[in-house]
Amino acid sequence: MGRESEIRRRICSCTKEDFLPEESFKSWGNYVKALKQTPNRLMDRVLTRSKDEAEVEAKSRSQHEMKKTLSWWDLIWFGMGAVIGAGIFVLTGLEASQDAGPAVVLSYVVSGVSALLSVFCYTEFAVEIPVAGGSFAYLRVELGDFVAFIAAGNILLEYVIGGAAVARSWTSYFATLLNYQPDKFLIKVNTLADGYNQLDPLAVGVCIIICFIAILSTKGSSRLNYVASIIHIIVIFFIIICGLIKSDTKNYTPFTPFGARGIFKASAVLFFAYVGFDAVSTMAEETKDPGRDIPIGLVGSMVITTTLYCLLAITLCLMQPYQNIDPHAPFSVAFKNVGWSWAQYIVAAGALKGMTSVLLVSAVGQARYLTHIARTHMMPPWFSYVDGKTGTPVNATAVMTAATAIIALFTKLDILSNLLSISTLFIFMLVALALLVRRYYVSGVTTNANRNKLIACLLVILASSSATAAYWGLSDKGWIVYCITVPIWFLATLGIRLFVPQAHDPKLWGVPLVPWLPSASIAINIFLLGSIDKDSFIRFAAWTGFLLVYYIFFGLHASYDTAKEFEKSKEWKNIEDGNGTLPTSKNAPNN
Repeated sequence: MGRESEIRRRICSCTKEDFLPEESFKSWGNYVKALKQTPNRLMDRVLTRSKDEAEVEAKSRSQHEMKKTLSWWDLIWFGMGAVIGAGIFVLTGLEASQDAGPAVVLSYVVSGVSALLSVFCYTEFAVEIPVAGGSFAYLRVELGDFVAFIAAGNILLEYVIGGAAVARSWTSYFATLLNYQPDKFLIKVNTLADGYNQLDPLAVGVCIIICFIAILSTKGSSRLNYVASIIHIIVIFFIIICGLIKSDTKNYTPFTPFGARGIFKASAVLFFAYVGFDAVSTMAEETKDPGRDIPIGLVGSMVITTTLYCLLAITLCLMQPYQNIDPHAPFSVAFKNVGWSWAQYIVAAGALKGMTSVLLVSAVGQARYLTHIARTHMMPPWFSYVDGKTGTPVNATAVMTAATAIIALFTKLDILSNLLSISTLFIFMLVALALLVRRYYVSGVTTNANRNKLIACLLVILASSSATAAYWGLSDKGWIVYCITVPIWFLATLGIRLFVPQAHDPKLWGVPLVPWLPSASIAINIFLLGSIDKDSFIRFAAWTGFLLVYYIFFGLHASYDTAKEFEKSKEWKNIEDGNGTLPTSKNAPNN
């Protein structure tokens, strides 16, 4: 009871000092003064890059440290548990029937290659900056506070939306397991807007259960994920083997009914199926040997996942014509349609296990992102609290899971998946960009001339990639523009390789083929953005606008005060250690 009361007290704590302890918020006068300094503070934060050691030292702001209990074996299973869920079991059917046909397997290959390139970029950062902040911490170090915050907001949106989408898919497969229609447990409310009027109370219940598991123990979550993932993999092999037994090659004709445009459109949405691996990078702080365990865990889980995805996509489209694939529970219904009704229950049970793992790893990952963001005070420091006994971020886990449950209650899967893909592709592009900056620009080492060359090449890479994506999104036919933009991208990347010397060599593990691999990651992620619908971009812009307003009025001033306080404490620490000199004043006595 004592432990439960302490957790309850921490979650319910809502004094002003928990949320706005910084000097700028001590009084209304201080706040008005801070607002007047907004332009100067914004310039300071935009141009200031954090240091690796500063991100690591920020762990002390959580009162207690997270426990180092994870190995590469845990990370591989966390990686597969984070990724193999609603994406493959739901979106495969949706995209095969509406956008790609049997060529959906090629869509998985494209999105898988893009995800694998991003995995390499994440891995180098996670090894050298082993903190819970994931891509937020990496971007803060290389691209500055402002870019990191905008990315952080989209990271949190990514996790909330991803968890909500998986929770709603959980309900659909649970219904098929009980031999009901996938929408059996949804409650329709006619007074709400279309797309938000089918309430899903079961999804809320699942989120609450997952929240308690994630709070209790990271190692315990790992063990539960491990068991669930093993069962899940067994079911996947069952689907592949039994599905191929009932396959018909005639169903693969036509292979590309929607053409290349359909393949890439599906690929942009199916990127959702790879979302979650970045949650593994947030566990670097709890990994025993980051230099060895993180590369094996991240790269290994992604290679296994991509292979399984392609085999499952092939199997589904061989079992029945793409026009007849059910978009809600495609694999369960496919077995029912080929006369193996009993198999749909095994498939539904396996899908439920997989989606439960995804929800669990998502809850673990999103809480660690929020925890590290709160350590910088860009979000209230109340979220950074780590419980001394469980070693888990209690407050962040509870709040993020609650947000996931609320979104899951109202919002349809197709709306969620498109918006999620934008946020994810945007963040992965920024991480690849940050890796190039990390390798080729070190303050005090890189000359101004080399810095300017790097900036010019990066701008050309971004512009040519954006032009390629825009032309793809706006033009139904034609190829002349690609003959211009792709060579420009190639020459800009070659320019970095030939004319800008590397300023930083990774100590433990580095991305191969730099600058080609991160540059390709930038190009592919931006290209896939060109295949996403306009409404999703409008929602993305609205959310980013909200983030900007929050940052200008709160996040900027809180993080500015915290950074200056940290700099001051480091200065006095150096003096105490004998590495500095005391500041002098007019009144200081002379000896």
